[in-house]
Amino acid sequence: MRKLSLTLLLAGGLCLAGPLWAQQVCPGFSIVMNTPEDELTLAYNGAENPQEQIAALDKFVQEQPDSKFMPCAHEYYTMAYMKLSNYDKVIEYGEKGLAEHQDVMLMMNVTKAYVAGGKVSDTALETVLKAAEQIKTESTPSRPTTVGDEEWQKILEEAAVQAKDWRAYMEYAFFQFLQREPDGNKRAQWLDRFVQAYPESPNTAQINFNYFLAYKLANNPAKLDEYGEKAVAADPDNVGTLNLVADDYVNRQANLDKAETYVKKALDLAPAMKKPEGMTDEQFKTVQDSQLGFAHLTLASIAFQRGIKTKKVGPAIQEFKTAIDLLNANPELQGRALYFLGYAYEAGTPVSHKGAIEALTRAVSLATSWQAQAQDLLAKVKKAVGQ
Repeated sequence: MRKLSLTLLLAGGLCLAGPLWAQQVCPGFSIVMNTPEDELTLAYNGAENPQEQIAALDKFVQEQPDSKFMPCAHEYYTMAYMKLSNYDKVIEYGEKGLAEHQDVMLMMNVTKAYVAGGKVSDTALETVLKAAEQIKTESTPSRPTTVGDEEWQKILEEAAVQAKDWRAYMEYAFFQFLQREPDGNKRAQWLDRFVQAYPESPNTAQINFNYFLAYKLANNPAKLDEYGEKAVAADPDNVGTLNLVADDYVNRQANLDKAETYVKKALDLAPAMKKPEGMTDEQFKTVQDSQLGFAHLTLASIAFQRGIKTKKVGPAIQEFKTAIDLLNANPELQGRALYFLGYAYEAGTPVSHKGAIEALTRAVSLATSWQAQAQDLLAKVKKAVGQ
């Protein structure tokens, strides 16, 4: 019997951590020389391109359907199709492989395919959760009797670095997948399991923020308040978090004072936001303007709610106008601001039908969730003035 050779691992691009410790394909599987499995590994390793690798795998699967090496064949398929960016095939063969055996390389390939393909499934999320224990297993190597103390220490250090990288990617993938899950209750359940699987995750702020988003989708006000506050506490200078938590308070008319505190802090912090690596100045300016516009929209909503009973909505109108000018890159929020600006012109003293018609006409021109409401209110205003 022989293990997969180091030559094969290196030639296949599978040595991920360095010369002393490397991730293996199908760890634990052995190959007998001069067998179909041996021929497959040699053909796969000697292939000049992924298409040839796939052809060798197809031939093996057809001729050896009952081979105990089939889980490895499926794993090889994922590697070949990954090179071709054929993510559907990576997922297809990867899920077959995961049903037969578990190893980190296979889990990584399946997870990467789901991320790159913009998809999500229970299998994808389960893979991330199960990977935590598998990473621990594969990054805890057994010490060979021939390895000295210094070399062994290097092996352990390399294994620890690789494990950290694996976990970091799996956590990144988890939050990508979570955003694609439309059911808020399911999101919260997945988060509960994630916290159990990755108890030492450094992403506390992200976890709390995603709980907040999950409970917002699930329409759970009690949990919303709890995790909104936790999200702010974990990342108090995050402009996006401050804006979203403040906006939620205002929409639910739950705590206008706290919302005002958060949104004013967001306005103070937004001009000093740091540009992410790889983003152009123009793109960053758009992001900043969107956050500033969102903050002014929230301030406008607070002023509107406070002034509507007395019809003193002048401060709200000014804030709505400021928000509209800043939200050109965010039609959904801009449409909302235009709708409520039109509403404010009609509800305030003195009434401005002209201002309302102009704002609502712009709101109707935008393909947003506010379009129908704006159209309805616009029709009523025009009827009131005899148009």
